[in-house]
Amino acid sequence: MSDLPVLFSELPLNNGQKIGVATLNAPRALNALSLEMIDQLLAKFESWASNAQIAAVWLEGTGDKAFCAGGDIVALYRSMTEYTGGTDPAKENPYAENFFTTEYKLDYLIHTYPKPLIVWGNGIVMGGGMGLFAGAAFRVVTETSRLAMPEITIGLYPDVGGSWFLNRMPGRCGLFLGLTGAHFNAADALFVGLADRFITHEQRNKVLAALEEAPWGEDDFRTVSHVLREFETASQAALPAAQVEAHFTEIQQLTDADSDLERAKKIAAYAGEDKWLQRAASSLAAGSPTAMLLIQEQLRRTRHASLREVFQQELNLSVQASLKGEFAEGIRALLIDKDKNPRWHYATVDAVEQQWIDSFFEPLWSESPLQAL
Repeated sequence: MSDLPVLFSELPLNNGQKIGVATLNAPRALNALSLEMIDQLLAKFESWASNAQIAAVWLEGTGDKAFCAGGDIVALYRSMTEYTGGTDPAKENPYAENFFTTEYKLDYLIHTYPKPLIVWGNGIVMGGGMGLFAGAAFRVVTETSRLAMPEITIGLYPDVGGSWFLNRMPGRCGLFLGLTGAHFNAADALFVGLADRFITHEQRNKVLAALEEAPWGEDDFRTVSHVLREFETASQAALPAAQVEAHFTEIQQLTDADSDLERAKKIAAYAGEDKWLQRAASSLAAGSPTAMLLIQEQLRRTRHASLREVFQQELNLSVQASLKGEFAEGIRALLIDKDKNPRWHYATVDAVEQQWIDSFFEPLWSESPLQAL
C-alpha cells in the first residue's frame, strides 16, 4: 500500500469514460483529514468536475474501521498553542484560517458537485468526515457505519456544514445530535436524511463492477441510482436497529425548553434507564459549557441561511474558536495530555456569560475568504 495521504485512480467504464476514485489513505489515524489531504482532494475534484472523460466520482477510506474520523485536530492544536500572532486579530492563526477555508471550499464543492459523487461511508464517519459525506449526491452507509458530530467534547461546535444539515433533520433531532455528539448508525442516517442508500460492505467490489458495466451517457445520476438501488434491496436484512427514530419522542421532550440554558441542563439531567440516551446525556454533561450554548446559538443564526452563507458563517466562527482557548483546551485534555480533565473557560453552563458567546460571532474580516463560493 502506498504511503501517499490520498490515492487517486480512474476506473474505466464500458463507454470509454471513467469513474474517478479517491481513497483517503491514513488508516492508522482513521483517515483523519490533514490539510495536505484536503488540498489534494480539492484540486483533484475540481479537475475531475471539468474533465469530460470522468462520468462520476467515488470517495472512500482505506481499511475497514473508518471512512474518516474527523480533521487533524492535533495539527490545529499546535497552531493554536505555538503561533505567537501578530497585530491583525484575523491573522493570529493563519494555519487555522487556511485549514478551515480550504476544508469548507471542499465541502461546498461536494454539496454542489456537477457529477454523480458517491461516498462509501463504511465504519466511522465523524466530524470532518461528515463534511465529506453529508453533501454528496449518493451517500452510502453500511452495517458498520457509525456517525456523529462530537465537537462538544473538544469545545467546538458541529462545523463542516453541520449548521446546514443538522437544521434540516426531523423535529429537533439535529439539535439533539449536535448538542450531545451522540453516535448513530446506518438506519438513523437514513431517517435523519444524512444517507441515501444502505449497502453491506462486502458488496463494495460488486457495486464498482456493476457501475463499470452500467449504461452510461444518457443520465449519469439515474445510472448510479439504479445500480445502488439494486444492491440496497439485497442488503435490507442487515440493516441495524434504529436509535434516533426509536427515541424521537424522548428527543423532542428533552429538547423542549424555554431557553438554551434550560435545554442544556435538561438533557444533562436525564435520569431515565435508556442506555443510548444516558450516553448522550453524559457526553453533553462532560462537554464544554461554552459549546453547549454556542451550538444552539449557531443553529439558530443559520436556520434560514443559504448553504453559501452557512460556510461563510462557520469559517468566521471556527477561526474565532481557534483564537479563544476553549477549543485548544478540549483537544489538550482529550488527545494531547489525555487526562480527560479539561479546564473549561467556564466551569458550568450557568456561569457562561452571553457576552462571551457573542464574541465568537464578531466578524474577523470585512469580506469573508469564502466570499467567492
